[in-house]
Amino acid sequence: MEATQIGFPPLTMAVFIGIALGALLLDMVTHRGDKPITLVNASIWSVFWIAISMAFAGFLYVQHGEEVASLFVTGYALEKVLSVDNLFVFMAIFTWFKVPDALRHRVLYWGIIGAIVFRGIFVAIGTGLLAFGPWVEIAFALIVAWTAIMMLRAGGDDEKEEDYSKHMAYRFAQKLFPVWPKLHGNNFFVTRKVLQGELEKPENKGMTLAAKGTVFATPLFLCLVVVEVTDVLFAFDSVPAVIAVSREPLIVYSAMLFAILGLRTLYFVLEASKRYLVHLEKAVIALLFFIAVKLGLNATNHMFDHGYNIDANTSLLIVMVVLVIGIVASVIFPGNAETQSESK
Repeated sequence: MEATQIGFPPLTMAVFIGIALGALLLDMVTHRGDKPITLVNASIWSVFWIAISMAFAGFLYVQHGEEVASLFVTGYALEKVLSVDNLFVFMAIFTWFKVPDALRHRVLYWGIIGAIVFRGIFVAIGTGLLAFGPWVEIAFALIVAWTAIMMLRAGGDDEKEEDYSKHMAYRFAQKLFPVWPKLHGNNFFVTRKVLQGELEKPENKGMTLAAKGTVFATPLFLCLVVVEVTDVLFAFDSVPAVIAVSREPLIVYSAMLFAILGLRTLYFVLEASKRYLVHLEKAVIALLFFIAVKLGLNATNHMFDHGYNIDANTSLLIVMVVLVIGIVASVIFPGNAETQSESK
């Protein structure tokens, strides 16, 4: 782990905040309609978000040097790769809730807003905990390694459909609001007055409303809550992994934020290409083990001064090489993809 002391220079903070707010506003304006995002459109936007992130990396290079820029790119790449597995889980959640393609970007937008907020909280807590000494890094290493082991053990369970009605977030949301069991446009909530009119429609014959409550949650809101809570649980793994790259909160949070900004469009790219990326999860598992080792080396170096460490450039190289191997292996050995397509 690199203890790069760039602090929070006003210019760097101003550029970071300006780009982040501008990107959020642009994302909000350009994807307002309830229309499916095409693969071509999603691919173009994904490239755009990567370009924005690399532009910020270039700014860091000019202002703070090669090492800081390398740390940012490494953290960015890690968060991006780890988020791929999260997005696959989101696909399963959308399928279970039967959310149409045209409404998925709406749930993802608010989900990403929540991810940005919670990542900031976790980064502040995580980097603050490091002040308590190397034992915190060892704890982070164990968390990351345990995640990798769990992913490895669950490798063959992808086809099992989870019942999200038993998810803690789903049950909690149901306790807060009465639920209307059908989608109502792109609304997360609908009023009792509107639903009383819905009950008069022939297709809703036999349906009744809860005795109490003036506002009812729709399945779209329940889906959003499950997505948000699932992302928070994923953050317990990804935040320690990115903190392994640098102790500097600005590097860690900016890397995670820029990676998150492009996730909405990346989702639709992955949804179209999921069955072809059959070995990408193995690359994610390998990277998690690498991060656990990096954290462990850094902690024991503080404790025993053995001198073994993994620098920023080496970390970046390993992350990129493992990612490329996962993609290339999926292209060369698409056995699982062919099996899936034949079974359909």
